Amino acid sequence: MLKKGGVHHLRLCWPLYVMVIPGIAFLLVFKYIPLGGSLIAFQDYSVFKGFTQSPWVGFKHFETLLHYPEFTRVFGNTLILGALKLLLVFPVPIILALFINEVRLAGLKKGIQTALYIPHFLSWVIVAGIAFDFFGLTGLFNIIIGWFGYDPVLVMQESAYFRIIYVFTSVWRDAGWGTVVYMAAISSIDPQLYESAMMDGASKFKQILHITLPLLLPTILVLFLLDIGNFMDLGFDHVYNLLTPMTYSVGDIMDTYVFRTGIQQAQYSFATAVGLFQAVIGFTLVYTFNRISRKVSDGGLW
Repeated sequence: MLKKGGVHHLRLCWPLYVMVIPGIAFLLVFKYIPLGGSLIAFQDYSVFKGFTQSPWVGFKHFETLLHYPEFTRVFGNTLILGALKLLLVFPVPIILALFINEVRLAGLKKGIQTALYIPHFLSWVIVAGIAFDFFGLTGLFNIIIGWFGYDPVLVMQESAYFRIIYVFTSVWRDAGWGTVVYMAAISSIDPQLYESAMMDGASKFKQILHITLPLLLPTILVLFLLDIGNFMDLGFDHVYNLLTPMTYSVGDIMDTYVFRTGIQQAQYSFATAVGLFQAVIGFTLVYTFNRISRKVSDGGLW
């Protein structure tokens, strides 16, 4: 009975299953199959000997990482930028979605949304180029401060400004795109709730505070947990394209360190160990915050 029903369902919905195939193939090829390569973190891997012939060394590369002279600086930079991204960048799409939802003119609303999420389609190379032009000696930033009598500032070459620029570019490029999910969640809220609140004399602020935010909380929670999982993954291309020799002290992170050791110095086993170290931290954070979330709000990823 079940087998017959399954075949019937497959025949009925086969176009949907065909549409799923590219997504499943992507996950298998780029996410699950590469997990097997994590084994080389425990080997002195050689491209000539391969997986089977390379000697096993256990946790040697992890010990090397923890005793690396610059590990504290690189790990600290990663934690600081991850915290800034979580605390300053994550809330921006929520705030934008709440503001955009209050715009009553449909044309203006769509125009604002489009203007905000267009930068998401720009690569980090282009975004970094715009940042270097904007904050350059002859850029718009120095022109504006020059009007007020200030001397030009080498913003992109000053370590004190790197983290600010990282947050600023993150917000400019991705905050608008993040509003898409929140706007979809807000649009599913029953309008009668707002009508009832208006009849009771609730202001717009109170409607947001007591209706929109509570009903938006499950979506916020899920996206927050997903962001926690990517706490150590700050985006190699983002940071690398903003880095200059003068900002390495505050901008050199685990991803750029892996690039130098794994690609430029061909230390594949060591670079894999660093990547696995990041993945374990990310999984631990997701698991911990998911358990806390389930105890506090009865909601989570699983």
